[in-house]
Amino acid sequence: MSTITIALPEEQLLALKQMAEGLGVSTEDLAREGVEAMIRQRRDRFRAAADYVLEKNAELYRRLAR
Repeated sequence: MSTITIALPEEQLLALKQMAEGLGVSTEDLAREGVEAMIRQRRDRFRAAADYVLEKNAELYRRLAR
C-alpha cells in the first residue's frame, strides 16, 4: 500500500477527526473510505452512461452487425 500526505485547513481536519471519532474509526480509515466512495461513484456513473447508450442504440448495433 502506498502513502500520500495531504494538506487540510484546520477546520476540515477538525471536522474529519470529529466525524471519525463519532463513527468509531480512525481519521485515516474515514479519509480512505471517502476516496474509495468517490472512485466507486465515478465508475458507477460511467457504467450507467455506457449501459444507457448501449441499450438506446441496441437496434442500430444489431443492424450494423449484419
